[in-house]
Amino acid sequence: MSEKKFKLIARVSSANPSAIKPALEKMIGNNGSIKPTDDGFEVNAEFKGESARDVNRMLLSELRKAIKKTSMRSEWTSEDATEKFFDYALKQTKKINQN
Repeated sequence: MSEKKFKLIARVSSANPSAIKPALEKMIGNNGSIKPTDDGFEVNAEFKGESARDVNRMLLSELRKAIKKTSMRSEWTSEDATEKFFDYALKQTKKINQN
C-alpha cells in the first residue's frame, strides 16, 4: 500500500491540555496549525500515511503517552474519502465524488 496525504481537522481535549501541547506541536510541526480551546485544541494539519486509521492511531497514541485522559474527534480527508473518528473508533466514512 502506498502513502496517501491526509488533511486533518480535529478537536483534542485533555485533562491537562498544557501537558499535551508539546507532543501535539512536535507531531504537527510546520504542517498545520493548533488553536487553543476551553478544554484542549483545535487542529488543522496534513499527514502522510497508509490509511486514515493508521495515522489517527499514531497521533492519538502519542498524545496519550503524554496524558492518558486525552480524547480526539478527528476528520481525515484523502483524495477519495473522508473518515471521521472518535478516539480510535471509526464513526463514519464518506466517499468523495470524483466527476
